[in-house]
Amino acid sequence: MKKKIILSLLFGIIVSVAALYFAFRNVPFGDLLAYLSSINYWWIFPSAVTAILSFTLRTYRWQIILRSTRSLSFWPAFHPLMIGFMLNCILPGRVGEVARPVILHKNENIPFSVGLATVAVERVFDLILLIALLACVLTFVPIDPNLNMTFGGHHLNRDTLMAISSGIVQFSLVLIAGIILVSIRKTRQLICQLILKLPTLLFFLSPATINTIQQKLGMPIVRQIDNFASGFALIKHPKLIGLCVLISTAIWVLAALSYYIMALGCPGINLSFLEIFAMMIIICFFIALPSAPGFWGLWEAGGIFALAIFGVTEEIAAGYTLANHAIQLFPVIIVGMASAMITSVNIWHVSYGEAEPPRQPVLHKSDI
Repeated sequence: MKKKIILSLLFGIIVSVAALYFAFRNVPFGDLLAYLSSINYWWIFPSAVTAILSFTLRTYRWQIILRSTRSLSFWPAFHPLMIGFMLNCILPGRVGEVARPVILHKNENIPFSVGLATVAVERVFDLILLIALLACVLTFVPIDPNLNMTFGGHHLNRDTLMAISSGIVQFSLVLIAGIILVSIRKTRQLICQLILKLPTLLFFLSPATINTIQQKLGMPIVRQIDNFASGFALIKHPKLIGLCVLISTAIWVLAALSYYIMALGCPGINLSFLEIFAMMIIICFFIALPSAPGFWGLWEAGGIFALAIFGVTEEIAAGYTLANHAIQLFPVIIVGMASAMITSVNIWHVSYGEAEPPRQPVLHKSDI
């Protein structure tokens, strides 16, 4: 496992360095340092507090999604969530999304597949909202068709943004279709029956061997599908879905407010809240691509491209984007590390789905 972690970190560092190089290669280093020194860093504190507040709303939303499986109080949900986002900031491959259900299994004895399904539901809410917001950005924010930036041999322009959003829309539709199929009892039963009948197609095997395959391979898969379905149970409650949509909207408004507050201390960033909101949405779609840990490089490329739409020079855009990126990430890393220490979670084990044996389950009122 240690070798896997070391290789993962090395890969992440290499990708980060390369991405940052392409994002800043046209920005004179001296000009970048001069701009960074001109920022009023007192704005860090309200910006960071606002960012962390958005994670408290994420926790509340996750509690609602988890309610169909286990009613968790705030802190048992907050700590895994922050550890997961912290791991996304320091390791490649978004391993934090897997770590969260691992921690839930360890601390609350909730099946891993159930926890993973709730994380997938969270991502669906975020994706749908971001797609809707991007549609508004593309409709109401004029993007010069001649605006073109080069990043690692790729051209960043309106067509690039449209291509990224189209890919994410397609992925979201496939994900939503899968959730619906698994959530409907009849289709789920049909899928499970097909899984159990597949071994019978191997006519050259003996009945005993086919039965062994069904019991050892087919039945565990069926149980995992049933667990996933329980994680998607929110789909049966329209009122809770509506509440999660409202919370998701508030989450992204708070995130944009954090960006805006930081911009108040950055010379040359004279943008309205809506323009900052549009910039954040564009950054989110850039970092939706396969990325380095903490999204270094792609975040900066998206920020520089978005700010260029509003006439911000590349030097100022690079300085603000780099500073704001750090402000968005480092508080999450600090809080996530604190959560790991409070809950005695080995972050290196959970990063790769290697959970320690679950604790003895605690009886809740709903279990009695």
